[in-house]
Amino acid sequence: MEANAPAVPVDTTGLAKATFAGGCFWCTEAYFERLQGVEAVVSGYSGGKKANPTYQEVSAGATDYAEAVQVYYDPEIISYQELLEVFFATHDPTTLNRQGPDHGKQYRSVVFYRSPEEKRLVDDYIQKLEEAGTYRDDIVTKVQPFKKFWDAEPYHQDYYRLNPNDPYVRSVARPKVLKFESNYAKMLKPEYQD
Repeated sequence: MEANAPAVPVDTTGLAKATFAGGCFWCTEAYFERLQGVEAVVSGYSGGKKANPTYQEVSAGATDYAEAVQVYYDPEIISYQELLEVFFATHDPTTLNRQGPDHGKQYRSVVFYRSPEEKRLVDDYIQKLEEAGTYRDDIVTKVQPFKKFWDAEPYHQDYYRLNPNDPYVRSVARPKVLKFESNYAKMLKPEYQD
């Protein structure tokens, strides 16, 4: 596969799409691909203007892109609302341009909505979280219309599973994914349940 070639490994006909950016896409992809009803998750770039962005450009902060994931899901099994809840629970939506050790605008928190209904759901959920005092600080997640998603290079796809000994995966991603599996056990695909 060439850089930015389509990375979707399954037939996505009839599936809905959701696009989120919440820090390093290796972690974000690992969370969503474990959920029942999610058929594919692709790591990539969204929120910028340049055609065919590369990881080198995005990770250096040389573009307006965020590391993002595109989630292909069956809305009969998992709802957009449930995806939103997972998204907000698996990263810190109160830190501007930063998630853990990763910093820069490429790691910002963004929900890219595809319809007025999705925007309403996102806005309502953020308001609900704020009113409940879920976070000590204000939520800084951007809510932007979806425009374009560029698949990341092939070596970024399914990175967590394929690179278990990568130092970043071992020290940063694995603890987060294990916590996620514990907190969302009832929503996990059978192969990720105890």
